Amino acid sequence: MKRLILSTIVLFSVILTFSQTGNIRKDKVKYTPAFKFKDGIFLNFQQVKDNNPVPKSQILTTIDYNAFDFYNKLFQNKYITIYDNLGIQKKINTSRIWGFSNRGVLFINLNDEFNRIPVFGSISHFTANKTIQEYDPYRYNNSYYYYNDSYSEKTVLMQYLLDFETGKIYDFNVKSVEAVISKDPELYEEFSKLSKRKKTN
Repeated sequence: MKRLILSTIVLFSVILTFSQTGNIRKDKVKYTPAFKFKDGIFLNFQQVKDNNPVPKSQILTTIDYNAFDFYNKLFQNKYITIYDNLGIQKKINTSRIWGFSNRGVLFINLNDEFNRIPVFGSISHFTANKTIQEYDPYRYNNSYYYYNDSYSEKTVLMQYLLDFETGKIYDFNVKSVEAVISKDPELYEEFSKLSKRKKTN
């Protein structure tokens, strides 16, 4: 457990540094942890990069727009209806929505849940629940045990990285950290100098 905690601290420190110093899209807004997104729904990642969400005023719903849990209630529906910029109604499958912003905080849709991105930058770290299957050769059934190739499911909290340049999501580990910081030669060189033990233990 101590090794896992130390590894997380080392990797997260690298990500936080890169998030604060990375400069993606210099012709646009510089996204830093202090940046606030406009409130609304992001249908795709390009809307996130452009900070151009579908605002509440273009969402057709009976939910109170001022409700604290507006988005939680909204996404309980399998589909939502919005008006595009031409005033045409469009029905959107909730599962296909990239995410949303509420009070300037970004949430990403992953593993059938909307997950908060607490520290945002060029590389962002966040957690999300994931349902995994575990091999379970002995399962209780009708008062006796039997052996078969069966699996049981459980939900675990996973760590992820979001590369803001590409929109790609990575599992949070040494390999993914090296991949996402490789575009910053100075930081990558500094990280590469760390011993293997410091990177992984």
